[in-house]
Amino acid sequence: MRFISPKTDYAFKKIFGSDQSQDILISFLNAIIYKGKNKIKSLTILNPYNPRQVETLKDSYLDVRAVLNDNSQVIIEMQVASVTAFDKRVVYNLAKTYAAQLNPPQAYMNLKPVIAVTITDFEMFEETSDVVNHFAFLNEEKFFEYTAAEMELVFVELPKFNKSLDELKTLVDKWIYFIKETDSLEIIPESLGEVSAIEKALNIANEINLSPEELELMEQRAIMAQDESGKILLAEEKVEQKGEKKGRIKQAIAIIMLLLKERFIEVPEKEIATQLESLSLEDLEDLVKAVLKFNNLDDLSNWLANR
Repeated sequence: MRFISPKTDYAFKKIFGSDQSQDILISFLNAIIYKGKNKIKSLTILNPYNPRQVETLKDSYLDVRAVLNDNSQVIIEMQVASVTAFDKRVVYNLAKTYAAQLNPPQAYMNLKPVIAVTITDFEMFEETSDVVNHFAFLNEEKFFEYTAAEMELVFVELPKFNKSLDELKTLVDKWIYFIKETDSLEIIPESLGEVSAIEKALNIANEINLSPEELELMEQRAIMAQDESGKILLAEEKVEQKGEKKGRIKQAIAIIMLLLKERFIEVPEKEIATQLESLSLEDLEDLVKAVLKFNNLDDLSNWLANR
């Protein structure tokens, strides 16, 4: 058997957001939000998965939205690559979904809770080793909930989850393992198959059950995701290189100023530093060597004049 990775946007939407996914999504949300308690009994998936919709997407993400049996809403998002201000985007989408429930002059009492479940393939919270983290409106000192604490953030950080198949005990463990490791499986493991919703999700993820059109779309979306990740990595590399170069320039100037002050009694530091800041890294490295041969500051002025 070969399984598609639930971490790709196309597969994630097909597994958790199609017309046949209600029981899958109920089991997953009960695990992640309520630690396996059977609190969600039913739900309605909004804008179910549509292959043609996926085909026309240019952006890298397609989320899943559902209305639960108590009329609260859940937004489920899979994010593979870390991007600038992603943490702010999650909060913005949560607040926007909450506010969009009302059209003036509807009463505020009509507002229902909204939960944002975000699964990341990168670490967000260095302060904790916990894989699942919940955030809500709480009193800072006594930690009791605000009277209308109707917005909640739930994060699942996949890199922090390192359990093997033999170590999976809870429903939470099994769902997180499913999302992280499905594309490495060759069969449906007994420990996962004993959960009917996960077994069903694995069958949906089985490539043999996909049409040629779906396989082609999946490949296109995977390539697009890789391209986007590549762009982000390239940008980060350029920023890192730029930062490294600035650090070397700063270090070279500091060395030159130190050598000048060691060799000469009076050194106009601010004036010389301003002149040095206009030089390239290569010129500064040459000047470090040249300073050792200078007899006075006039030699420095002559050297700078020839640059």
